[in-house]
Amino acid sequence: MGGQVVADSVRPLLLFETTLPARYYLPFEDVRTEFFEASDATSVCPYKGRARYWSVRVGDAFVKDVAWSYPDPIPENPKIRDLVAFFQERVDVVVDGEGLARPATPWSTADGVADAGAVHRDR
Repeated sequence: MGGQVVADSVRPLLLFETTLPARYYLPFEDVRTEFFEASDATSVCPYKGRARYWSVRVGDAFVKDVAWSYPDPIPENPKIRDLVAFFQERVDVVVDGEGLARPATPWSTADGVADAGAVHRDR
């Protein structure tokens, strides 16, 4: 983003969700959090818990609410605690040297409105 690598990890946790692309949850130690700006946005997932969000700013490039984590996930999903994921719908993701295509989902834009219709995430 903005010519900078924001995250680089060899130890992602992949989370597979129905009708969504696999999400790459990364240890915070593998993320350049100096580019993060805390957001007031939150969402609740019955399978994971309450998420908090960050926007990312690198120079003039800014992507609102593009990263999230679950600081206190539900007991059934403890492995995502203190990991961070990015909406690969809105950033470039490279896995094993290959760039991934940006998927079209309800989270393709920061306000949760996909091109195909108005679907909003819980804030």
